[in-house]
Amino acid sequence: MKTFLIELRTSVVAIIVFAILLCGIYPLIVWAGGNLLFHNNAAGSLIERGGQTIGSEWIGQGFTSPRYFQSRPSAAGKGYDATSSSGSNLGPTSKKLMDAIAQNIDAYRKANDLAADVKIPADAVTASASGLDPHISPRNAELQTARIVRERKVPVEQVKSLIESNTEDRFLGFIGEPAVNVLTLNLALDRLNVP
Repeated sequence: MKTFLIELRTSVVAIIVFAILLCGIYPLIVWAGGNLLFHNNAAGSLIERGGQTIGSEWIGQGFTSPRYFQSRPSAAGKGYDATSSSGSNLGPTSKKLMDAIAQNIDAYRKANDLAADVKIPADAVTASASGLDPHISPRNAELQTARIVRERKVPVEQVKSLIESNTEDRFLGFIGEPAVNVLTLNLALDRLNVP
């Protein structure tokens, strides 16, 4: 009985010590380190304009005006709802998915005045796994350029330059694909039209 009580006491003390260390001290150190070393990232990489937060570099937004580059479709809630982050969960043989993609292709062609033989990038007509992806492919941005030029009456070279300056390279130079952050690109477009 004495051995049992000693082992029970040791177990209870170990649980309390590990709870304090792993549920209190360690998270506090990680939180403090993140805030000190990577404050912008730890704070959500928020973007402000005029003293007001308008979005995050890491969460997509839906843009409906033809004056803006359009984000990829979102299956998160009613679109880009961070509390409902998810994909559609429809498989590649799903008729519902194929119908949605066909509808998205038609809408994309119409919005950007594209011929039937122009290949549409996948990110223009399918949602990301999280439904919150803030990026589009450079090809997707390129296909939207003519509409932006027409709507904003700005030189095509300026718009292409903005796409290039808002294109992020592959992570570590070899992981993933180059991507364009839609929110930062649209904010740069707004700055073009400000005298």
